[in-house]
Amino acid sequence: MANMRVVQVSRKGGPLELVERPIPSPGPGSVRMKVQACGVCHSDVMAKEGLWPGISYPRVPGHEVIGVIDALGADVPLRWKVGQRVGVGWHAWNCGYCDNCRRNDCFACQTGVQITGISFDGGYADYMIAPATALAIVPEGLNAIDAAPLMCAGLTTFNAIRNSGAIPGDLVAILGVGGLGHLGVQYASKMGFRTVAIARGKDKEPLAKKLGAFHYIDSESSDPAEELMKLGGAKVVIATVTHGPAMSAIVGGLAPRGKLMILGAAESLETSPLLLLSARRSIEGWYSGLSIDAQETLAFSLQSGVRSVNEVFPLERAPEAFERMMSGNARFRAVLTMEK
Repeated sequence: MANMRVVQVSRKGGPLELVERPIPSPGPGSVRMKVQACGVCHSDVMAKEGLWPGISYPRVPGHEVIGVIDALGADVPLRWKVGQRVGVGWHAWNCGYCDNCRRNDCFACQTGVQITGISFDGGYADYMIAPATALAIVPEGLNAIDAAPLMCAGLTTFNAIRNSGAIPGDLVAILGVGGLGHLGVQYASKMGFRTVAIARGKDKEPLAKKLGAFHYIDSESSDPAEELMKLGGAKVVIATVTHGPAMSAIVGGLAPRGKLMILGAAESLETSPLLLLSARRSIEGWYSGLSIDAQETLAFSLQSGVRSVNEVFPLERAPEAFERMMSGNARFRAVLTMEK
């Protein structure tokens, strides 16, 4: 049997190691993908450090996967065919193309979800086995490297913004112009919102405006809440940073009934209840989304021209790519390519 390359974690907290394994065959309800590209995401630390309950080792991380269906297991729905371009994201579950999946509140989706790169091996590999329920169609015109980060970073920001309750013309602020934020600015602008980017330092202003922000707030030189209120207050702030105090500082910039949506996993967050009570402001967390959401993210990104800014690494340099992503030095996403 032919072998494939994988980058695996052999034990909790262990290093990323390049090894060879036999190419696996798909079981019932699963497909085998020939991986073309896989994004490197901060959430991959869950697999590397064993931060998710019940994870077993060795484990191959990676949940921003783009590839081609290479083989079909038994009982795979007829819509999936060998040679089809597909993507796999964080949540490997979709009970169908129905309203429940679009609302993200289906009981089956909440209780039956599997996590790519944690519940089963992910995309740091030449091939991977994926449940058919995890698959999203990748549209023609979107190459694998561009598409990979959209399966989590893009999906998370796109899904949060479109479920925020804001309507075109509303003021929407993106807190942070990094791996998630640089996509959030693009999505908010393309959806028709008055988009404000907030980050530390004047140096990020040209990029933020190039990405589509009509206004930039430097949180180092001014109070971001005060600056938002000068603009009338934000209907929604999408917080992509992982710094609790930065999130706390923005709450006062919400308009009446405004909402702070948290995408970044800060350790803690403090705010004054009076700020919430006085204008019916709210704080809400948002996770990524399901495979149907990923498919819609890819389609919207192709149509609107939203693209991730990526650093590309061959598979064997996965440890380096992981370290650049975790250190915050990647501009703005790291993507592994399987080309030899």
